[in-house]
Amino acid sequence: MSAPPRLTYVGGPTALLEWRGLRLLTDPTFDPAGTSYDLGAYTLRKTQGPALAAAELGRVDAVLLSHDHHRDNLDDAGRAALAGAGLVLTTREGAERLGAGATGLEPWEAVRLAAPDGTALTVTATPARHGPAGGDRGPVVGFALAFADAPGSTVWVSGDTVWYEGTAEVARHFPVRAALLNLGAARVAAAGPDALTLTAAGAVEAALAFPDALLVPLHFEGWEHFSEGRAEAERALAAAGLSGRVLWPPPGRAVELVP
Repeated sequence: MSAPPRLTYVGGPTALLEWRGLRLLTDPTFDPAGTSYDLGAYTLRKTQGPALAAAELGRVDAVLLSHDHHRDNLDDAGRAALAGAGLVLTTREGAERLGAGATGLEPWEAVRLAAPDGTALTVTATPARHGPAGGDRGPVVGFALAFADAPGSTVWVSGDTVWYEGTAEVARHFPVRAALLNLGAARVAAAGPDALTLTAAGAVEAALAFPDALLVPLHFEGWEHFSEGRAEAERALAAAGLSGRVLWPPPGRAVELVP
C-alpha cells in the first residue's frame, strides 16, 4: 500500500485514520468509563474510557459514522465533537436526524474528498446488517476508502455488522488491503440471543474473504454488552492460521497500516 495510512485507536469503535493529509474519525465515542445509558428496554454501560479526548485529536476532515442511533457508536461527547468536523458521513436516516453538516449515503453511494496533495479519496458506503436477518437494529453502513490514483489499496471500515452476503459482496467490489473490523459479538437481551456485531468466527470469515488485507480489530472492548473480547478473537484467528495478519492497535498511539 503506497503512502500507508496511519491509525490511532481511541477506544471502542473510535479511531483516527490519517491518510495522505486527510484525517478521518470513525464512530466517535469519548464519554468516560462508568457512563450508563438507560434506553428503556435495556441499559448500556461503558467500562473503558477513551485513550485520547476529542480535543487532543486536532483537525478532523470527516467523520465516518456507521450509525447515529446507538450510544456505543456515538455517545454524548462524541455527538458534541461532530460540530468540529468538516463533514459527517452516515446513513440517510442518520443524516436526517443530525441535520446540517451530515451527508447521508445508501450502500454503494460514494463521495469524493479532496486531499491536500491534490488527489481525491473516494468514500463508498458499503452494506451492513446490525444483527440477524429480520432482526437487525436499524440502518448501518460501512465505508470503503480508496484514492483515485491507487484503487488497489482500499481500506474498509466495517461499521457495526455481522458477516453476511452484503459484507461478502464488499470483497467482490474492492481490493481491500486493510480491514477495520467492529468485533465484540455485541448482545442485548431486548434484541434476543443473536450477536449484533462481528463474532470471532465472523472475523475469520472476513479474513478469508479479504486474503490480502491487514485485519485491524475495533469495538472489541470497553462495553458491558460485548459477549466476546480480544481473547476469543485471537483464539479463532490463531486456529485458522491467521494471527500473522492481525494488528491489535495500541490505544492512543499511531501505527501504520501495512499488510
